[in-house]
Amino acid sequence: MYEWSEEHEMIRAAMKDFIAKEIIPIRDDLEHGDLPPYDVLRKMYKTFGIGEQAEASFRKRIEHEKAVAAGTANDTDKPSRHAGGDAGLTLIPTIELCRQCPGLITALGVSSGLTASAISGKGTIAQKQRWVPDLLTLRTIGAWAITEPNSGSDAFGSMLATARRDGDEYILTGNKTFITNGPYADTIVFICKLDEGNDPKQRKVLSFVLDSGMPGLTQSKPLRKMGMHSSPTGELFLDDVRVGMDRLIGEDENPPKGGRDGAKATFQQERAGVAAMALGIIEQCLELSVAYSKERVQFGQPIGEFQLIQQKLAMMEVARMNIQNLVFRTIELSNDGKTMTFAEASAMKLYSAQQATACALEAVQLHGGNGYMAEYHVEQLARDAKVLQIYAGTDEIQTRAIARSLLAD
Repeated sequence: MYEWSEEHEMIRAAMKDFIAKEIIPIRDDLEHGDLPPYDVLRKMYKTFGIGEQAEASFRKRIEHEKAVAAGTANDTDKPSRHAGGDAGLTLIPTIELCRQCPGLITALGVSSGLTASAISGKGTIAQKQRWVPDLLTLRTIGAWAITEPNSGSDAFGSMLATARRDGDEYILTGNKTFITNGPYADTIVFICKLDEGNDPKQRKVLSFVLDSGMPGLTQSKPLRKMGMHSSPTGELFLDDVRVGMDRLIGEDENPPKGGRDGAKATFQQERAGVAAMALGIIEQCLELSVAYSKERVQFGQPIGEFQLIQQKLAMMEVARMNIQNLVFRTIELSNDGKTMTFAEASAMKLYSAQQATACALEAVQLHGGNGYMAEYHVEQLARDAKVLQIYAGTDEIQTRAIARSLLAD
């Protein structure tokens, strides 16, 4: 793939129109008025039929899984890995939303992406049917809870949240922080360690599905933060939350590849999506910067005539081209039923996040004092871009994953 198709551009135009009518008018409320993003996201899903398509695809996969379990499956009936169609059609909304309000994609991706995938990837058929359709359609909002106050990059090694057996049930205890959708989530994937009285480092990692309102579960108000204001972030407190085996994802304490691998696969998916987010941010920063360079006059001429300004614009364009090519590769792999390796996803995330942050800061610099004002959109994009270097694994963790892969064997 080397360019967007005509169909892609049609979807992009429709998405731009929706954003102009439905999102830009409320952007200030999303950014500064504590307006939760879920109603406008549901409207987008309804407008483009995204939820219906996702649910239909899910039903086909479930029917095939049931046939496999019953021994009546036929390979010709097996749904493709990307049964919803061209992967590019799912990434274009990400790119376009990130031009205006990147936090919307973070909230959306964690709910219908990470949370739903954590259950559909490792859950039983009954668990998938119970929770996934509502997550895919945004009828319910999901949160994926792994980070703790003392376990950022060392998510597993420093994890203190525990599950203790109590007869046929488990008692969950712990505190999670920086949880996207945490304040409003209806469905929560809670990741913890099984406490059997053994060394915490040797404990199994388990994932449970919780529903808001369960006794002992407290969801905090949204936390104040630097950027991504349209993506609510909060804390979760579990004080002896009692759950049955039906809420243990997979209903198995010893899954074939282990609970850590399930969380790792979710991280891989999250990292791969950062490139599309970065592309949207860079495209918008470049577009705004080019327009400003033509309009802003200093020393008797548009600032775009100065070589230092031209250098900034040129470097933004180089970054845009490189990251667009990474997005194209992601689309090609997905359409062929393939995924990047963990190290490749880490490399893509590392580069994309760094370039998005650098380009956004350069856009602020190019706008001068105006760029530091909230009235100018580059101010918001600079704040929003920075977190791409932090969540889903910091730059330093991505570097570690890449280097370990290079040094393996």
